[in-house]
Amino acid sequence: MKESLLSVPGARLRHTVRGEGPLLLLIAGGHHGVEACEPLARHLADRYTVVTYDRRGLSGSTTDAPAKTIATHAEDVAHLLRALTPEPVRIYGTSLGALIALELTAGHPEQVATVIAHEPPVTGLLPEPEQAIGQLLTVENTFRAKGADAAMRGFAAGLDIDPQDREPDAPVRAPGPDHLRNAEVLLTHDLPAIRAHVLDTAALKGTPARVVAAAGETSGHVWPHTCAAALADALGVGLETFPGGHNGYVLRPRGTADRIHAVLATHTS
Repeated sequence: MKESLLSVPGARLRHTVRGEGPLLLLIAGGHHGVEACEPLARHLADRYTVVTYDRRGLSGSTTDAPAKTIATHAEDVAHLLRALTPEPVRIYGTSLGALIALELTAGHPEQVATVIAHEPPVTGLLPEPEQAIGQLLTVENTFRAKGADAAMRGFAAGLDIDPQDREPDAPVRAPGPDHLRNAEVLLTHDLPAIRAHVLDTAALKGTPARVVAAAGETSGHVWPHTCAAALADALGVGLETFPGGHNGYVLRPRGTADRIHAVLATHTS
């Protein structure tokens, strides 16, 4: 595995490259980055050149200008891909990472061959977005009143993330030294950006990239799953299911890797 830093406007992005084969970028959700994607990347590296990265302000990626919009994150990814390859790539993004991947695809379709968007928080596609937006606002208010730790516990509870719903060999990740700082970036900047974001579904329909909407097998009762189904409907595509719930890529990395490969094999033929 090779780890590098790339300078982009206002930030420096830590990213890793490993494996051989077509380039596959993993974009994590929440306050996650390279470390959370490590097990999934290992399970994919025998089939793909796997790229992972920390969003600006998280862990090994520093910034002078925290991202206030999803578009800023998407531009960061565009710069990263431009530095790695001139060819369109495959992308698996989950949660906030899926929203970033969709924004990239809408704005830079020439860089994307296929994007798997797992439970993107596209609140504007919900029939009743007030509940989802209210949940995000509650988490932000908890952060201001009680701190990042309490807010993140509430965030995980609202998405019904069950740490016991995991593969037997999936590593148990103890919170690292950057845990609270990364959470503060998410709570201060990224959740408001999610609430404000408007996805250009018309641009996605017109792109030559294949857009795959995906959701967890056990997350049908949480609103990001509903967002994924609404995205599938808006684009006129089927909804692909993946192992586990909203955080399946962390808790079920082996099954997620196999499912990514199966979906990409179908949608990039």
